[in-house]
Amino acid sequence: MNRPRLFDLICFDWDGTLFDSTAIITRCIQQAVVDVGGARPTDQAASFVIGMALVPALAKAAPDVPPEKYPDLAARYRHHYLRHQGDISLFDGVLPMLAALRGRHHWLTVATGKSRRGLDDVLATRQLRGVFDGSRTADETAGKPDPRMLGELMRQFGAEPERTLMIGDTTHDLQMAVNAGCASVGVSYGAHEVAGFDALGPHFIAHSVAELHRWLEDHA
Repeated sequence: MNRPRLFDLICFDWDGTLFDSTAIITRCIQQAVVDVGGARPTDQAASFVIGMALVPALAKAAPDVPPEKYPDLAARYRHHYLRHQGDISLFDGVLPMLAALRGRHHWLTVATGKSRRGLDDVLATRQLRGVFDGSRTADETAGKPDPRMLGELMRQFGAEPERTLMIGDTTHDLQMAVNAGCASVGVSYGAHEVAGFDALGPHFIAHSVAELHRWLEDHA
């Protein structure tokens, strides 16, 4: 290894952190709500819930939609998302960053509000096969900001909270790190405004993948 590591386990959020999907997810949430008769959420309201488990996220974005319509709401969201899934790609610089971290022998994991099926589909692509050592999704454990996803990953690899780093683009990610007793880094190019990050004590806020990569090289 090039230098001593501060963090054994590095956990990434997916959408808006590694995957350039925020705008499409926002539009899919808005259209799904309209489809079931709700008032179209604002861009801010729709993007705020990104990273949460699907049904709680949609419910928060559409407070005027009654609970009996939540299954239809989720189905309409999936319909719109699947139509656009091929339009989404990794942010520039993500693959070299992940390769460099693997070269330094960090455990790399994902904690996401996506479904297990959705995450597995993208991780099975040629460019991402074998890149991550583990992952947790909201439909197989508790959604963010509950710390269970991080706790399960730490137990899987025997990592201590003080040697675990959570990286994400939302306050849900950073609050999950606080709840799990872990360090965090925020990224400003995803779903949430950075004004809400400071109260959650991230070690750093990166404004690009290149900036995140440099910080990890120097501090992780």
